[in-house]
Amino acid sequence: MPTPNSGQGSTAIEATDLSTASGSAASGPAGAARVVARCDMLKHAPFSDSSDQLFRPFLGEAHHATILQVMNWAVQAGMTTRLDGIGNVVARYEATAPGAPAILIGSHIDSVRNAGAYDGPLGVLLGIDLVARFHSKGERFPFALEVIAFGDEEGSRFPSSMMCSRAVTGALDAEALDILDSEGISVGQALETFPRIAGQELTDHRLDQSRRSIDELVCFVEAHIEQGPLLEAIDEAIGVATSIAGQQRYQVTFCGQAGHAGTTSMLLRKDALAASAEAIQLIENVATSFGEDLVATVGQVDARPGAVNVIPGQVAFTLDIRSGDDGLRKIAAARILEGLGAIAERRGIAVDHDLVQDLPPSPCDPELIELMVEAVRKTGSSGRKMVSGAGHDTMVMSKFIPSILLFIRCLNGISHNPAESVTVEDVDQALDALEHFIRYFPYDPEQAPG
Repeated sequence: MPTPNSGQGSTAIEATDLSTASGSAASGPAGAARVVARCDMLKHAPFSDSSDQLFRPFLGEAHHATILQVMNWAVQAGMTTRLDGIGNVVARYEATAPGAPAILIGSHIDSVRNAGAYDGPLGVLLGIDLVARFHSKGERFPFALEVIAFGDEEGSRFPSSMMCSRAVTGALDAEALDILDSEGISVGQALETFPRIAGQELTDHRLDQSRRSIDELVCFVEAHIEQGPLLEAIDEAIGVATSIAGQQRYQVTFCGQAGHAGTTSMLLRKDALAASAEAIQLIENVATSFGEDLVATVGQVDARPGAVNVIPGQVAFTLDIRSGDDGLRKIAAARILEGLGAIAERRGIAVDHDLVQDLPPSPCDPELIELMVEAVRKTGSSGRKMVSGAGHDTMVMSKFIPSILLFIRCLNGISHNPAESVTVEDVDQALDALEHFIRYFPYDPEQAPG
């Protein structure tokens, strides 16, 4: 079996190749404090494409700068690094026997607009600091440790999320290269024009080089802020996710008739924005009728032509429906789409709804759940099991290899917001839990993949 750091398209990155490092694994704050400080550092330029807020979309300038910085930190922790074909950072800490399968640890480094500092990068930097902890003691394991920084999870540039973890698992269709961002740039074009890193280019013919073999990997571990209030409510620093709610995303477009705002009477209007407003209220009502078992969100609205004195003739908006119960999710989606059609028919306008994404609920691996619960309990927490309402790369990886998700408390459950906050103490407890998980992982090389 070829090692993940050999073969076509796997370019090793040496520390001397990268000039953006600040500090080293042996200097500055240690452990959890260092992880938090590094997350905070990545909030600012050049790691954000915006000067007044954190915004790090996939394959942008800030993504490029962040790749280089994460690679530096990984090298300082004792790892070799490479960039895969879609722009994921992969850092490897070799096993006692070179070429052994790896436990893959990681999360994403892209962000939504006006984001917080910890959604995604915290899991990546926890993985790197965990390796630094083992490396400082000269410890290695019969399995390798790899840290992956997925380039796209949020879908904040292209209207499809988790493209990078789907590329790793082989679940990303070639048609995804044709998806356009708001400026009409396709994924394939963005890959082709992404800056070279250590002589390596990202082009569409290298996309298949992101795909991993199950023979190379033991399991996937993701650490992530909870993005909800449960852990804070029960006064627990960390918890263990048992599954991730399924989600559907639609692009909905109402097409009416643009007209003069002063000369078109109310009864003769075909106002696409008024129809959309009614539709958004319908969506809220349908979701509310399911109680706490389902949520639905309209997150983006684009009204055109967008002039103050023109009746909107076309309105496009996003629709996101999530539930841990796949049956409820499908029932809710059917009711909403039926309601949208009724609104359009009554108003004499057209409506289209395109399914952009359909991800079923994703359970974590039962054995890994119990292993992580035990690791969490060793740190003093109860090992609370919980369902994730937010989507994570774990939901993609769990369909490929055994996967587990560790949650970390965040202040007031706030996320996708600059007010996103964690404590060093909670992050330290998460680091300890991950150390226990790795140190006592029941690995038998004779039964390993491959």
